[in-house]
Amino acid sequence: MSLQKDSDLAHFKATVIVHLDAAYNLARWLTRDEFSAEEAVQDACLRAFRAFGSQRGPNVKAWFMAVVRNASLDWIKQNKWRATTDEYDEELHSAADLSRSNATPEADAIQHSESLWLRNCIAKLPHEYREVIVLRELEDLPYKEISAIVNVPIGTVMSRLARGRDLLQQQLTESQKGSSS
Repeated sequence: MSLQKDSDLAHFKATVIVHLDAAYNLARWLTRDEFSAEEAVQDACLRAFRAFGSQRGPNVKAWFMAVVRNASLDWIKQNKWRATTDEYDEELHSAADLSRSNATPEADAIQHSESLWLRNCIAKLPHEYREVIVLRELEDLPYKEISAIVNVPIGTVMSRLARGRDLLQQQLTESQKGSSS
């Protein structure tokens, strides 16, 4: 590798690869499948590296997350039969969180149950609401970055967030009523 390519690779690692956890999280929520998310993120990394010199957006993270979103949506289109029916596997994704907890086993069990309940309700949201909820509430991205990632105006992001939160609240309420009956 030439000195310039070494420098480019180091810069790519320092500015893009540091966001792999957020990228996987977004891809996981969009594709609804661990394997699919890994595939989409791998594809996104290749796309991002190839286009790294021409990146645009409010910042590198927003640009990379847009690449991940597009790679995930492309994967969904290519694999419709699989992406539409898989559910989020909370058991798989909460084990690490539970192992880091210092709370009592009872508190861990309650937290795990509530987390599973909330994640299942989020997973049931329509795609356009789920992605903005994940980006804002789970990844804590500002509206401007979400707007760049999903390629819609900030007003649309705010509208989708409001509608998504309303739908999520309805699902949580209905789910809670169903479990107390």
